[in-house]
Amino acid sequence: MYNVNNIFGIQNGYKGFYSSNYVAITPKTVNDIHKRGGTVLGTSRGGHDTKKIVDNIQDRGINQVYIIGGDGTQKGAYEIYKEIRKRGLKVAVAGVPKTIDNDIAIIDKSFGFDSAVEEAQRAINSAHVEACSAENGIGLVKLMGRYSGFIAMYATLASRDVDCCLIPESPFYMDGEGGLLQYVERRLKENKHMVIVVAEGAGQDIIAKSIPASDQLDASGNKLLLDIGLWLTHKIKDHFKSKKMEMTIKYIDPTYMIRAIPSNAADNVYCTLLAHSAIHGAMAGYSFTVGMVNGRHAYIPFYRVTSTRNKVKITDRMWARLLSSTNQPSFLRQKDIDEAREADRLTNKPPLPPVANQNVAKAFDQSASASSNGEI
Repeated sequence: MYNVNNIFGIQNGYKGFYSSNYVAITPKTVNDIHKRGGTVLGTSRGGHDTKKIVDNIQDRGINQVYIIGGDGTQKGAYEIYKEIRKRGLKVAVAGVPKTIDNDIAIIDKSFGFDSAVEEAQRAINSAHVEACSAENGIGLVKLMGRYSGFIAMYATLASRDVDCCLIPESPFYMDGEGGLLQYVERRLKENKHMVIVVAEGAGQDIIAKSIPASDQLDASGNKLLLDIGLWLTHKIKDHFKSKKMEMTIKYIDPTYMIRAIPSNAADNVYCTLLAHSAIHGAMAGYSFTVGMVNGRHAYIPFYRVTSTRNKVKITDRMWARLLSSTNQPSFLRQKDIDEAREADRLTNKPPLPPVANQNVAKAFDQSASASSNGEI
């Protein structure tokens, strides 16, 4: 169909391009992969050699490349696209955003996010049961979210059992008037139990003051995070011990359980629509990241989705709704609010493309038309 002769899957991420990790893809081989979690092609972390990848694309006569993944993957797709354009190759590059963190800019949401929020609720429900089963019981759940706290925020709103949600975008402090420890103590005196949800990237600046921070980076170049969940657990225990107040805290870390589940029905439908849009655009010869923007499918230039990161706006109504749901204090000073507003202003300012003569008004970048051999 459409003069497509061969379709290949690249195993183990970008490095699979120049490691000859190619597998033939047919309708039969992908018939039921949507019912499984994880990835059938495998994945990898870390950098890649863009020139080697494009050499391989050129040598094999590939004319369409579909790249699926999060913000780091989309940045890699942009580098590949630039190298392809530099060489004048007739190859279309289509990026499909897939990350549970929902931190890709411009688009309404990324594939995988709804499934992650749904599974996160199971961990929160377990924490609530444990907290209710003990006098002065606390259930503490750590969820994914290195830079963006969307999973924690939406899981909290969906659950309605959470008394406090902590995310990277919203600073908080532990001690003193209006601090987290004072709120936890007050909540236990009122309800005899409470549930706390924390995103993995929250409170890193506070932990660094009491624990020497490591400058080590992971394979993708991200700074290794300190465990906010364990740190909070010990801090809360020490606080109540000093107050001679009995309490029980149960710490739940469902991180990889959430990421490994099969997608739910909503994500299955969304993924299908993204795939259709990506194919239509690539067949027309365009290079882009595909996504839903204000409820409509759109082709977005790579530089727009890679120049910034989608984050929770703590000056927005959704965060205000969360504060109303949990009844937690904002933990914010006026300085924090002013800084958040300035960050929102800068985020909403569209970046200029790296090429000076590129037309900013174009909805997407057009690459050359597809090559004639029909291989994908």
